[in-house]
This record gives sequence, structure tokens and C-alpha cells, in this order.
Amino acid sequence: MSKATAKDVFETDPLRVKLRAGGFCVNIYNSINQGHKSGKKTIFTGIVQQASPVVEVRNKGRTLELGVGLGDMAREIHLGDSVLIDGVCLTATSFSGDVVLFDVASGTAALTTLGNIKPGRRVNVEQALRPTDRFGGHFVSGHVDGKGEIIRLEKGVEESRIRVRAAANLIGQMILRGSVAVNGISLTIAVLGAQWFEISLIPHTMLVTTLDSACVGDHVNIECDMIGKWVMRLTGAGAAKEDAPETGGLTFEKIRKTLGD
Repeated sequence: MSKATAKDVFETDPLRVKLRAGGFCVNIYNSINQGHKSGKKTIFTGIVQQASPVVEVRNKGRTLELGVGLGDMAREIHLGDSVLIDGVCLTATSFSGDVVLFDVASGTAALTTLGNIKPGRRVNVEQALRPTDRFGGHFVSGHVDGKGEIIRLEKGVEESRIRVRAAANLIGQMILRGSVAVNGISLTIAVLGAQWFEISLIPHTMLVTTLDSACVGDHVNIECDMIGKWVMRLTGAGAAKEDAPETGGLTFEKIRKTLGD
């Protein structure tokens, strides 16, 4: 069976997340697709294209300027393009040879590992998905939900295991064998605890990403599965207190209001 392209996912064979309520089904894909076609949202897959070195970190007051040596990839990136850097969606603001410069807002720096990044460190890099690209991971927005800490690391010849401690609100958005992005890498949750999750990695993933140099105590960026967050939002589990429905349960009117139909 041939591998689906992004165009297949976005246009031909939409990803359908159906919530059954009184015989009604809702296609969450529509809201993602509308944003993609309008150019207002950028989607990644968590399939890292390369691990590249940070060559410059400059404090600009409230923001940071991050320079990443992208090699030949730099020629494919244009001013204003979105690029996933260690799981964080950043905008290319200028160029110096094969070094691409990105601005990191203060809020992003505080929420992610980019706030403490130093020159010499490698980061995972992925360009934004195009409609004709192959879709091999899961939907990743580059909007990090929080940081986690590596508390166990077992490197093996055929398989490696990494256990990450995370906040309760992040663990609550995860499911066993569900998807999670760790430093921008699309991974499957192999074991799920009350305060941690564990991922299993094949040698290829370790080789082409920065996880080959990971150590216990390192912090990582975590983005929970986008589809799971939509489901939580629609069912009220992820709504703010003031937005929570007065009565429990999923209704068709609530779905229409959430999706803006």
C-alpha cells in the first residue's frame, strides 16, 4: 500500500475523528483543513529532517535571536517561512549564508527549552508540510504545551527507552499507544504512568535526531496530540472553567459552536 501524501490527508481522504452524540458525527478535520487552505495555520508531522547546530544566541531585550546552521536546507527556506526547531514553530527572519535566524518571543522562551539554549547544541529541524508531501507522522502544530524532564534512559542496540516526567495536565492529555511530540519528534507512548510517560525508539530515530545525545536530567519540549486536544475541548474536559458547559455531555449545538459552523 502506498504511503498517503499530505494532499490525501487534507483533501482526498480527510482524517475523521467522529464523536457520536445522538446519532450525529463531527469531522474535526474540517477546522484543520480550513486553516491550512487559508494559510493561517502551519502543520508539521514530527518527522525530523535533520539535526542542526545552534551557532548563535543573541538577547534582544524581550526576545531572543536564534541562529541555526541548516546547511543545504537553508536554500529551501524563504523569509517568513515557518520551521519547526526542537518542536517549536519559529519564523525565519533573516539569513547569513547557510545560517537561518529566528526570533523567539519571551513567552515561547519561558515555556520551552529554547529559553536556555546555548551555541553548539543541536536541534531537530523540520520544514512545514506542503500539500504534496508524504504524511508519515502525526499532526504537529509547533505550539509546545510544556516541558518534561528525562528521568530514565536505556540505550540499546535494537531499541532505546526514554522515560519523561511531565506535569499532570500534560499526562492527562495522553493515552497509551497515542502520539506525542518530544522535541519535535513524532513518537508513540509505550508506557503511561501517573506522572510520566515512556517512549520506545528504534536506532534510526536515535541516529537522525538529537535524542542520541540525550541524558537523564535533560529537559524536552512536549506537544500533546492535536486531535486528542480537540476531543477534550469538544467534550468539555479541556475547557476553561468559564467556558465549561452548564450540563454534562456532548451535544450537537456544542459541537457546532466549538467548530464555528
